[in-house]
Amino acid sequence: MSCNWGTELWDQFDNLEKHTSWGIDFLERYTKFVKERADIELSYAKQIRSLSKKYHPKRSREDESRFTWCLAFAATLRQLNEVAVQREELADNLNTQIVCELTRYTHELKTERKTHFQDGRRAQQHIESSWKQLESSKRRFERDCKEAERAQHVSDRIDLDSKTDGEKARQTAQQKQQAAEESRKDYVTSLNQFNQDQHQHYHTLVPVIYQRIQDMEERRIERICEAMRSSAEAERKVLPVVSRCLDAMMDAAESIQPRMVSLLWVVEVYKSGFDPPGDVEFEDYSATMRRSISESSYLDNRTEGRRHSRKLWPFIRKNKGSSPADCSHLPPEQRRKKLQTRINNINQEIQREREQRDALLKMREVYEHSPQMGDAGSVEPRLEEVKQSLQRLEDELRRNQVRTAWLLEVDSRLSDHSSRRQSGDSEHYSTYLSLSLSTCLSLSPDGSYTEDHSAELHFKSRSSEFDDDFDDEEPLPSIGTCKSLYPFQGQNEGTLSMVEGELLSVVEEDKGDGWTRVRRNLEEEGYVPTSYIKVFLDSSAKGAMTYI
Repeated sequence: MSCNWGTELWDQFDNLEKHTSWGIDFLERYTKFVKERADIELSYAKQIRSLSKKYHPKRSREDESRFTWCLAFAATLRQLNEVAVQREELADNLNTQIVCELTRYTHELKTERKTHFQDGRRAQQHIESSWKQLESSKRRFERDCKEAERAQHVSDRIDLDSKTDGEKARQTAQQKQQAAEESRKDYVTSLNQFNQDQHQHYHTLVPVIYQRIQDMEERRIERICEAMRSSAEAERKVLPVVSRCLDAMMDAAESIQPRMVSLLWVVEVYKSGFDPPGDVEFEDYSATMRRSISESSYLDNRTEGRRHSRKLWPFIRKNKGSSPADCSHLPPEQRRKKLQTRINNINQEIQREREQRDALLKMREVYEHSPQMGDAGSVEPRLEEVKQSLQRLEDELRRNQVRTAWLLEVDSRLSDHSSRRQSGDSEHYSTYLSLSLSTCLSLSPDGSYTEDHSAELHFKSRSSEFDDDFDDEEPLPSIGTCKSLYPFQGQNEGTLSMVEGELLSVVEEDKGDGWTRVRRNLEEEGYVPTSYIKVFLDSSAKGAMTYI
């Protein structure tokens, strides 16, 4: 379809000016829209990156590397961080490829439009000036014609009355006619000039100027089209990467194996290595002479079972301080796994130190053969440091290997006794301690068999410690309840962690130091900040505190 503004819109100069001005306003509004969208994409990427960093574990925990749901969540966070990177790239492309280009083009478009409409106004002013000149010559010709006609009437009337006055009137009439003739010639000239100017204006100047304005408007529309296409293309460019990230998130979710986690990893993490307690022996109360002993034994066994049945590692106090180097605070199964993991890590460190030592030895050899490359003596301090570190790691490896061998021998001896064991965990642990003692008496840290009196003393002290543990008093009675208002991480010894909204039992009120003693499920007990909880004391406890 062929359409020319110069021929179709020759009389719509003002409307074209308004239309092109509105078009530039639209271009500026679209540029602002793309800029704000880029800002939103950048802000979204920043928030996604911050969210991923917030929930990404700051320190790698051993448990998280075992469970598939933790690995899946970590993989999801990594992919989410990659999505943020793609969104940042999209925002950068929108700003550089579209916003900056449209801003520059808008400035050029305004300048071009101003030039075209200035040319149009000059052409309009020229045709208006030619029209005014034509109107002026026309009015002058009309005036002169009327004056000549009046002078002719006067001359005809005076001829009838007087010859002298008649001659003068005829001369005046001739002059007026000559003036009218000149005015007619000027009018004809102005009329021809105006027609020529008008033809040139509407058939030459206006079509050329309006065609330029039309071309300018079509380029503006085409540039908007290209900007929209570039915007969609910029987003389509990041979609494959985002799609791969989503696929990786789906794969991470599919990798979660609840059955395998419950059967393998949980068992591996929490298995103590002990056998279940055996049957309770029958105690004959018919014998009077054994009644008092039997009752005492029964009550001791019942109290002992009730007191320690909740512990995974029976009859051992929970060490809230730093863990021993030999992992003696762990059950046998977990202790063996922990030592094996430590051995693997030490082997890796030894390998790295050996590689560094070999590199330093090679560097020293090069310096000795080529002194100009460096001083061989400068390598000695670092080489000595690496050798000492390597010696320390090898000693630590030897100690952990001895501990592992010791555990294996204890387990082998325990397996020999397991068929004859009929009592519960107390006897099992006593057997474990006795076998541990005998092994300590025979195994020295360097692997030879010697007698270790310190191990025997350690065993006796641990035995007396367990006896003291059995003699602990019953837990304090609850004097009320409390509800946690905020979460609290109990990292110090004697404190208790809690989550927001958790209900706990109060066993001791705040004594002015800002801490309240609470208990959870008759198993865990510790202190929490008083300002973190809301306390509900029993009426009897309130009365007792008032009386005191």
